[in-house]
Amino acid sequence: MIVVQLETLIDFWIRLKRSSLALLSLIVLLGLFLIAGLAPLISPYPPNDTDMLHTLEGPNPEHPLGTDGLGRDILSRIFFGARVSLVVGFSAVSLATFLGTLLGSISGFYGGGLDTAIMRIMDMMFAFPAILLAMLLMSVFGQGLGTTILAIGIVSVPGFSRIVRGSVLSAKEEDYVKAARALGCGDLRIMFKHILPNILAPITVNATMSVSTAILYTSALGFLGLGVKPPQAEWGSMLAKGRTYIFNGPHVIYFPGLAIFITVLAFNLFGDGLRDALDPRMKPRSMGGR
Repeated sequence: MIVVQLETLIDFWIRLKRSSLALLSLIVLLGLFLIAGLAPLISPYPPNDTDMLHTLEGPNPEHPLGTDGLGRDILSRIFFGARVSLVVGFSAVSLATFLGTLLGSISGFYGGGLDTAIMRIMDMMFAFPAILLAMLLMSVFGQGLGTTILAIGIVSVPGFSRIVRGSVLSAKEEDYVKAARALGCGDLRIMFKHILPNILAPITVNATMSVSTAILYTSALGFLGLGVKPPQAEWGSMLAKGRTYIFNGPHVIYFPGLAIFITVLAFNLFGDGLRDALDPRMKPRSMGGR
């Protein structure tokens, strides 16, 4: 069993290494995780410390990325903003993955009226632009980190439920599911023991790429003043406050925008590489005869 799992991991790594962009994105993401985790230790200044004598300074030795309109160090705020973006991104996607997998599995496995009811609810959610639905939920639940996670997680559920439903509909017609049913296995055992382990690839890829979308939504809500509460550092709110100084201090918006761009691009490129690596059709030819 261990040997089979080891061979599977080796095959996966070989396929992943084929994409230089995926490997580069993985390095960028690992660096981002390291920065977020060590932000209190590596930040040159506390993120909320103001210095009205040094406002809107451009990049210099004391402030490598300059200061904002309140004299706060932009580099420190970007480091702490990475923590918010990653926490919201992964937490919201984890919530959406759980709920979407649960609803999609029930819908695809049992079908009938239950399937129709669940999918019509998902269609109703799809009818609203996701960011507008998130704004509506934020206005109901209020501002804060927890409510941001909840709002983004809820608006991401329909996408997961659709993917899982389609995968379950296909998987439940496979011979191994029919064999398990013939042996007297119950619905729960078939679902969790046989079907879900075999549809993890599309769920994993969608979850990885959804993190970038969740980070974009986090920044959008922060930009609109509906995200985390100030003065907590967050990239979207940094962009919103920097609009005032776009002509006399453009660096205030350049660096948070660049952080969002690099992070979202890295997650998308890594998701593309992960999709190819998890696709059985991409298996290396040298191992095809096993």
